[in-house]
Amino acid sequence: MHVPPPSCPCGVGPSLDECCGPLLAGQVGATGAEQLMRSRYTAFAAGDVAYLLRTWHPSTRPRTLTLDQGTTWYRLDVVATSGGSSLDTRGTVEFRAYFRSADGRGVQQETSSFVREDDEWLYLDGVVR
Repeated sequence: MHVPPPSCPCGVGPSLDECCGPLLAGQVGATGAEQLMRSRYTAFAAGDVAYLLRTWHPSTRPRTLTLDQGTTWYRLDVVATSGGSSLDTRGTVEFRAYFRSADGRGVQQETSSFVREDDEWLYLDGVVR
């Protein structure tokens, strides 16, 4: 019996290999702010600290990043986007990211800002609500 691969954590692609996988592997760059945000969510879900740091703007990027291994990210909802297309140099994405931890279930709502420099989209900062 054939078991299909699990869908991509970002909620868009049929599988990680066909969706965010090539971005996380550095094979392609994000085409817009929302795609970068979705791939960063996938990196959080997969524990890919290197990708998170690589796609963080140097002006706001921390030196190190430690993820909570006890947190499981399981759903992403994009609430709104502004700008962030291939014609823009800035964009924002508001989203809700759902998680489970030792304390139970929770949701993080954030509006993230992105900037495109030298044809590469980068995460700038975010405001958590």
